[in-house]
Amino acid sequence: MRLDGPVEDLLRREAPQVLAALVRRFGRFDLAEDAVQEALLAAAQQWPGDGVPDHPRGWLIRVGSRAVIDALRADSARHAREERDAEQVPTGPAVGHDDSLLLLFLCCHRALSLPSQIALTLRAVGGLSTEEIARAFLVPAATMGQRISRAKAVVATEIGAVGGTPFSIPVGDERDARIAAVLHVLYLMFNEGYVASAGDELVRVDLAAEAIRLARMLHAALPGHGEAAGLLALMLLTEARRPARTTAQGAAVPIAEQDRSRWDRPLIAEGTALVEAAMGGPRLGAYRLQAAIAAVHDEAARPEDTDWPQILALYTLLLRFDDGPLVRLSRAVAVAMVQGPRAGLAEVDALAGDPRLAHNHRLAAVRAHLLELAGDLDGARAAYEEAARITLSTPEQRHLRQRAARLGR
Repeated sequence: MRLDGPVEDLLRREAPQVLAALVRRFGRFDLAEDAVQEALLAAAQQWPGDGVPDHPRGWLIRVGSRAVIDALRADSARHAREERDAEQVPTGPAVGHDDSLLLLFLCCHRALSLPSQIALTLRAVGGLSTEEIARAFLVPAATMGQRISRAKAVVATEIGAVGGTPFSIPVGDERDARIAAVLHVLYLMFNEGYVASAGDELVRVDLAAEAIRLARMLHAALPGHGEAAGLLALMLLTEARRPARTTAQGAAVPIAEQDRSRWDRPLIAEGTALVEAAMGGPRLGAYRLQAAIAAVHDEAARPEDTDWPQILALYTLLLRFDDGPLVRLSRAVAVAMVQGPRAGLAEVDALAGDPRLAHNHRLAAVRAHLLELAGDLDGARAAYEEAARITLSTPEQRHLRQRAARLGR
């Protein structure tokens, strides 16, 4: 049965929160997921005729809870647990509590590996299918399914089997560590959506949009957390450039060559306001600094108006929080724009032996760009071709080869 747009959107929004409530109550990801699907199917069958209930989330949780209990009833060894849970099924409107944040924290449990945290977050909180997640990360659906299943098993162990203590958001140092994990997962999810690391598409709009949605939710739940605000601002300021960053054929367009009239000005205004409000807060961190850098780029009406000295200063400060090779590589570009391409190349050459960049095309791509600025066209062409050989992204390969061809032979 086909639902109208608003009802379908409502079910999509409520599904993760219903899943979170059932996982918290019963401690079983597998049963909870099946029960959510049963509840959504029941809603699709009943709501068109009966109308949407006054408290749709409560309705879905009641139906889902009964589905879980029915599944537990099949196992006679769980009879005592079934009776206790049957008494806890909500009967009133209630269930206005938003469990989305709890589920997000649960998916980022420290017992899970980072790839498993991302996969489980996309499946449970984002509502993406196993096939969609597998396509996003270019692995077989069966492989991704196994990864998600193992993650669910770990989570089930951590929150306790049926009869164990329900999961709750941790407090103290554990809460801070979990927030850091959540921010990191959302950051990586957005980056993979904004610049796909492999495949035929440069941008995975669905992944980027889901990361922004979850970051908005996290910021709303933690309004005083500067890094949560900074991460959301960074996403918005970066996403604002998306309409101009590819050609009609899907090729990448460098920021210096983008049509800035196509940038999303409301997103830039929102992101800039978040940065300005968050920068004065305590415990300055990497996400706020990256957002500030993005804001400087977005505020420039023309490439030549970019305040590169300010960007260089921000990158230098960012190194105190993140001295990874990609930050240093980005700082090298800022050095080149302030002190000249040869100074930037010296910074790039210092990173040449870093094993973390051994299979990353960005080192060769940045070197090519700076060599081109320095007038070494032969060296730039060779570096562009090297970067094209390394990257697994088809649009990036096309762009880099076009840059090399433009320099001639």
